[in-house]
Amino acid sequence: MDRLPATEKGQVDAVIRLLQRVLADAVVGAYLHGSAVTSGLRRDSDLDILVVSNRRTTQPERRALLDGLLPISRARNDPSDKRHLEVTIVARPDVVPWHYPPPMELQYGDWWRQEFESGEEPWSSPNPDLAVLLTAARANGVALFGPPIADVLEPVPLDDLRHAMRDVVPDLMADLEGDVRNVLLTLARVWFTLETGTIAAKDVAAGWALARLPEGRGDALRRARAGYLGDRDDSWEGDALVAARADADAIRASIGESAVP
Repeated sequence: MDRLPATEKGQVDAVIRLLQRVLADAVVGAYLHGSAVTSGLRRDSDLDILVVSNRRTTQPERRALLDGLLPISRARNDPSDKRHLEVTIVARPDVVPWHYPPPMELQYGDWWRQEFESGEEPWSSPNPDLAVLLTAARANGVALFGPPIADVLEPVPLDDLRHAMRDVVPDLMADLEGDVRNVLLTLARVWFTLETGTIAAKDVAAGWALARLPEGRGDALRRARAGYLGDRDDSWEGDALVAARADADAIRASIGESAVP
């Protein structure tokens, strides 16, 4: 927390106050993870927070949390200095003891702002991608309050992590045109994890993938990596989108050929 700039620290503090007001002593712990605690926040980085509760939430509690998170998170078309939030809540009894696929209580992300404002709960549960998130958070999550995350969550078995990585590919491919940069980088990370058994930052996984893509492929992934690092503005129209589809197809084919079962 000490490394966060004042604006981001204010956002995190506001999330904690909201959790304590709505869920009170049901919250086991809240953990900052992702780039804020690994590679450092970049221009477009989200503030990623995992919350573990000791029970399942109620619909009124989830509504109160979503209504409270909307003004704390930066809207996609808002030029303010606030960060976009990604807040995920799991009920500890649903993930300890571990089983796959894991249920999810709530996930806030600004890409769903319109749905939240309409009263919807658009996340899916059980959710294969949650296995990936829990693995990454358990590896580097910093407690905002509560015990260390390794004392709260069991490790996700490697076979289930690999299973999850494969299970998210169809949804990623379906989302390509609406979220090109994130989809390309996530596909690269899926491929990286299937081959190495570890999770890396998106730019690291992209660099690994670029060295292994077939000749003539990689321009779009290279553009997505540069956009993620803040080295260029990446737009995805015309030829750039055609290249993105080609790179996504090449990565998906490599994932399908992975030697890891």
